[in-house]
Amino acid sequence: MSVLRPARAVLAGVLLAALAALTVTPAHAAGDGDGGGDGRTKYPARGTAHLGMGVLSHDGQQGDPSNGRADAVQTEGVDVSGHQGNVDWGSLWNSGVKWAYVKATEGTYYKNTSFTQQYNGSYNIGMIRGTYHFATPDTTSGATQANYFVDNGGGWSRDGRTLPGVLDIEWNPYGASCYGKTQSQMVAWIRDFVNTYKARTGRDAVIYTATSWWTECTGNNSGFGATNPLWVARYATAVGTLPAGWSYYTMWQYTSTGPIVGDHNRFNGAYDRVQALALG
Repeated sequence: MSVLRPARAVLAGVLLAALAALTVTPAHAAGDGDGGGDGRTKYPARGTAHLGMGVLSHDGQQGDPSNGRADAVQTEGVDVSGHQGNVDWGSLWNSGVKWAYVKATEGTYYKNTSFTQQYNGSYNIGMIRGTYHFATPDTTSGATQANYFVDNGGGWSRDGRTLPGVLDIEWNPYGASCYGKTQSQMVAWIRDFVNTYKARTGRDAVIYTATSWWTECTGNNSGFGATNPLWVARYATAVGTLPAGWSYYTMWQYTSTGPIVGDHNRFNGAYDRVQALALG
């Protein structure tokens, strides 16, 4: 019996090591499909974020305004990104959509692989169109991302058909909602982005956000309403309370389940106001 004891001890040690290996949570690098999180929470792959990605999970949906009467003259628009692929712009145009925003970039690591078809296709069908940047304030500075955006489709020209670029600043799909920043740090990051965009293009960037995110992550800062047009996200029968500093919205993303492409929006005014924003 004394001869068998060491062998049993070795076997037990092997079994324990195997069990330990099975229970160890593997480490992940940022961008491998789980957002570089804590090893337990699964996040989407870097680059897959899009305008309004976090609205339903954080704010929910409180009705559909398309079933009711608009309170004022508004102009229908859409926003698209790489996950929609080639878009049927002809059907959208025939349905009454007259303007569009196309995702150009995210962080400093992603460019929309469907950008050419989406950006040129919307223009060729007759729409006024522009581009947006999905911000990741935890990866690089606001100025760095603004430059990356402008250098990769986010520019502006006074042709009457190009809308100013959009800073899409909302819940972080890859981790903590506010990207690990304090409210003052977030305000500084946004300021860095919009100041750089203005210096590069001569236009004030549109800010896309949701009131609840803006309140949580900027402290409901009121410092951008005088310069940057607001594109607000709320899936409801009415636009609701706006972030501090803005007395009116320029655009409203009201649903992610609209016809053909999902994300539908209303411009707060008739078509000539869309033209006016494009012209600056």
